Amino acid sequence: MVTDQQTRRLFKLIQTQKSFGIAAMKAGMDEKTARKYHRASKLPSEIKQEHTWQTRKDPFEDVWHNIKSMLEVNPGLEAKILFEDLQRKNPGEFADGQLRTLQRRIKHWRAVGGPFKEVFFSQIHKPGELGQSDFTHMDKLGVTIGGIPFNHMIYHFVLTYSNWESGTICFSESFESLSHGLQNALWELGGVPQDHRTDCLTTAVNKAGNPEIFTRRYQDLVDHYGIIACKTNPGSPHENGVVEQRNYRFKKAVEQALLLRNSRDFNDRCEYEYFLQKLFAQLNAGRRKRFQEEQTVLRRLPKSRINSCKRGDKKVGPSSTIRVNHNTYSVESRLIGENIQTRLYMDRLEIWYGQKKIDTLPRLRGDGKYEINYRHIIDSLIRKPGAFKNYRYRDAMFPTIRFRVAYDSLKQRYTEKSAAKRYLNILNLSAKESETAVDNALRIIIDENMDIDKEKVEILMQSEESNSTATDINIPDIDLTCYDQLLQGEMV
Repeated sequence: MVTDQQTRRLFKLIQTQKSFGIAAMKAGMDEKTARKYHRASKLPSEIKQEHTWQTRKDPFEDVWHNIKSMLEVNPGLEAKILFEDLQRKNPGEFADGQLRTLQRRIKHWRAVGGPFKEVFFSQIHKPGELGQSDFTHMDKLGVTIGGIPFNHMIYHFVLTYSNWESGTICFSESFESLSHGLQNALWELGGVPQDHRTDCLTTAVNKAGNPEIFTRRYQDLVDHYGIIACKTNPGSPHENGVVEQRNYRFKKAVEQALLLRNSRDFNDRCEYEYFLQKLFAQLNAGRRKRFQEEQTVLRRLPKSRINSCKRGDKKVGPSSTIRVNHNTYSVESRLIGENIQTRLYMDRLEIWYGQKKIDTLPRLRGDGKYEINYRHIIDSLIRKPGAFKNYRYRDAMFPTIRFRVAYDSLKQRYTEKSAAKRYLNILNLSAKESETAVDNALRIIIDENMDIDKEKVEILMQSEESNSTATDINIPDIDLTCYDQLLQGEMV
């Protein structure tokens, strides 16, 4: 096949060579072919005819009208699904190898006669004008704290002009997480952008039909910093495209940093937070020029932060529990009937009474959960052992698996009520003395298949034997002289 490059070379050689044949030969063409292009004075691509005719019959010609009708009603239908439907309705008429033909035809129809696609419009970002934030899940990275999987999220804040970013560890998309993360970012930033945009978070954005776009708590937060609140339209994550893209790139950077570190395990949460802070500093280091432009136009921070907690007044019920954010927590039984104040933070629940903090509980995630501390109610359970059998939160009365094994063992030897009474005495010992010591004592009793009772647990707690854990392994000294003897025997 003659190319355009050969033809151009031919046209040049004709001007310099003595004969036409020599010019054609040097251009790598037959002389007759060269004369054809010389007479036409056109390149091969200019005289090539478009291939508009069919070389074979379209196998979908008879059914294309039905396929087109289905696509017009449901444009999202895939070619493979339609092809399998044709095979079911017309057995033996369509071979598997014809799927690609249908895919090409549907692709052409979508490009020429299908529905219009959504257009994304590139935006011009200005210094100090907009900050975007979002929550992103980090579970797939496999981070562990002390060998235990650390399931968490990152509240991610980004300035759209410079891509300066910051993040805060959190555990749910709660308002407390949003407030804590946003304020951390602003105080680290040292200034306030004009606008702040989130997606349609239920903790920040009211449901459709509400006269107020944003929730009162979120509006109070942005008003405190003088920020104009913005939100994306439902189902339009591209409107928060800068932070969405940074979510992906940030998690990729974390993955690479973990690989370089050669370990995904951290001693504690503080070490992991320091690891993330260093990574953010490294990412932001390449954005200093544009970030300096933003700093010159950012507005001042207020004099202080706003509390990132939800306060409430609760009356402790007769079951020594309170309900906070659709979850149940136990408190000291001394507080039954008393009015207490709760402060719900991103990761904890504080109990206040008489203007003093008296307890701190881990915050439950989700709805319908419970956090019952057996130490709060054990005194009453001992006096009412019959209530243990059908107690709603009985599973919380087994601190470790050995406590559960102990109770099941007691039920095999005694009546339900007697077994409960004996078990509760052991649990009371754990509450008053040491849960770890009782657990170790139960381990010894269960391993040696002894009968379980409170007296044996007390004896083992006071002995040195209970102080050794299940992971203690005694390895005798290795005698290496046998290897020396073996080597000497080979040398002989």
